[in-house]
Amino acid sequence: MFYPLKFKPIYKEKIWGGNNIATYFNRNLPKNKIGESWELAAHKNGTSIVNNGRFKDKSLTELINKYWIEIMGTRIKEEDHDRFPLLIKILDANDKLSVQVHPDDEYAAEHEDGELGKTEMWYILDAEPGAELIYGLKPGVTKEEFKVSIEDGSLVDKLNRIKVKKGDILFIPTGTIHSIKEGVLLAEIQQNSDTTYRVFDWNRVGDDGQPRKLHIKEALDVVDFNRDDYKKSQSVKYENNKYQRKILTTCEYFTCEKLLVEDSFSAQPQGKRFEVLLCLDGKGIINYENGKVNIKGGETILIPAVLDEYKIEGEVEVLRSYIGEEL
Repeated sequence: MFYPLKFKPIYKEKIWGGNNIATYFNRNLPKNKIGESWELAAHKNGTSIVNNGRFKDKSLTELINKYWIEIMGTRIKEEDHDRFPLLIKILDANDKLSVQVHPDDEYAAEHEDGELGKTEMWYILDAEPGAELIYGLKPGVTKEEFKVSIEDGSLVDKLNRIKVKKGDILFIPTGTIHSIKEGVLLAEIQQNSDTTYRVFDWNRVGDDGQPRKLHIKEALDVVDFNRDDYKKSQSVKYENNKYQRKILTTCEYFTCEKLLVEDSFSAQPQGKRFEVLLCLDGKGIINYENGKVNIKGGETILIPAVLDEYKIEGEVEVLRSYIGEEL
């Protein structure tokens, strides 16, 4: 009954978006300023639609409501069964994003109508020479200094900049000031939240000719002023003659690894957890007990927890995300 599920991307037009998702993944985009592609989502602001098999044209939300334990597995608490924990995106920054911050679970639950917090990680898919991100504040910046710099227009002097290139990894816990600047294409693995507090929007206006809304009070509430170790993450590598695995990020909300299959790779969900495969390049086949599903670059696949085992065969590069540590 259950099988690896493919989905139709949900495209989000943004003032800072571009057309690089179309170029990188050979897709036809509905508009020319697509900033986000929601690859896998079950959120009030967008839910993924299945694009293959018996569940084709059903939403992920519908499937979770009916088959939550088969889809998500026993690692999800029963009280959380109505909310998929992750949101998988591709972001194309043709222009710089606002300087922003995300709240944690507690603050979001209280102030954002029960929304989750938003811890996230970025994997840089492509970057123009000299591309950079805003990643945290400079060491020693206090809450009062931060507040004053917003008021007097000197915030950019307080921001920590970091150069990035293809393959870089950044972990963005809640409370971290950040911004993606122009010339960066990245994959984002995050908690299932769409809450963002803008602090500074580079003095630009939106499509309506008005400045976009800022959220200064909320940002001051949630920014972590104690952290100053803003460095790129380092992966942990495992390999054999069939595949290479690099653990990119592991935290209480998710683990993400880069999987380079050169021959084959097997995993055993065994009812415990789902897995999400964001295929970056190549092509192959996912074999499971009742059949097989083709996989290629630009596709995102949800492996339901109820599958005892699946096996990827071929030559394919994948971001593999799941809850908790490896089984």
